[in-house]
Amino acid sequence: MNGTVHSQYSPVCASENFAKKVLMLREDDICFSAARLFFAYGIGNGMFFPMAVGASAVLNRSRPTPESVFNHLKRFRPTVFFGVPTLYGQMLEYKERQDKELGTKPDPNGDHELSSVRICVSAGEALPVDIYYRWKERFGVDILDGIGSTEMLHVFVSNRPGDIKPGSTGKPVPGYELKIVDDDGQEVPCGEVGTLLVKGQSAAQHYWRNTEKTRLTMKGEWLDTGDKYYVDEEGYYWCAGRGDDMIKVGGIWVSPVEVEGCLLQHPAVLECAVVGHPDIKGLIKPKAFVVLKSGYTGSEDLIEDLKKWTLERLAKYKYPRWIEIVSELPKNATGKIQRFKLREEGKRFAKVL
Repeated sequence: MNGTVHSQYSPVCASENFAKKVLMLREDDICFSAARLFFAYGIGNGMFFPMAVGASAVLNRSRPTPESVFNHLKRFRPTVFFGVPTLYGQMLEYKERQDKELGTKPDPNGDHELSSVRICVSAGEALPVDIYYRWKERFGVDILDGIGSTEMLHVFVSNRPGDIKPGSTGKPVPGYELKIVDDDGQEVPCGEVGTLLVKGQSAAQHYWRNTEKTRLTMKGEWLDTGDKYYVDEEGYYWCAGRGDDMIKVGGIWVSPVEVEGCLLQHPAVLECAVVGHPDIKGLIKPKAFVVLKSGYTGSEDLIEDLKKWTLERLAKYKYPRWIEIVSELPKNATGKIQRFKLREEGKRFAKVL
């Protein structure tokens, strides 16, 4: 574990820049975060953000399952909800299954669990476009996708109300500077993938008792996020994945985020994770671990259909050569998928159906 040492000013900086200038938090807001207080994302959402503006917070000690989250939304009627992409997908699946069982037709403008919520926030990993649109259609509420880190304490790139580009991570939060560099530390041209660096006053001072990690990550005023990104001509930042999650196929980098986003648009797919896997010649190719939606059963025909689905929508070298149907994906306590476990230990963590 790498503990990060922050100054007491870091929460002030994050609150002023993100909570007030992007989320426009105010005194009458009620904040509810699925991520709990022992995570940097959760402690901002549920503690120092509402404290900074005199707002209220809903705290949930239990694991954030779709059922428990919906119960809290219904009971406490928050105005701002903070989640992660995996949870948003699970909540949609839960409601869609419930609608089917009850024979109800959802009304995004009617009274539902999120009718009190003015805005939803997502971080932790890239929010798939499909989930953004399905959530908006089902509940009538926007999800602001962004990226943050424990080292920067909270979100430093984000979409914002009235300025959302689905699929992108948005633009820099006020108070932060970004640049994308190659392996030599030189800035890359617009549209080219590189490593994302960030600079801001909420940055951690160092890692607790880890000088080597401090030296590699904290490069003067700049912090190396370890994330691969590119920026488009309009200034929106797009996630290509973690540096150690990127897959090189035939000398060309493949973003697992792009392949996963394609698979998630298939009607049978609830969750998925794409990692690099060696073929019989030892060459690395994409492999997908897929969790199916309720009502679908794994079969060779479905696997071939999923491969065909990606082949029709992506360049040939990007499609997953292997697809494994699993019952669940390894995740941390906030619900973020841990691809490294699938990559390093494979079937031990993928419970094959």
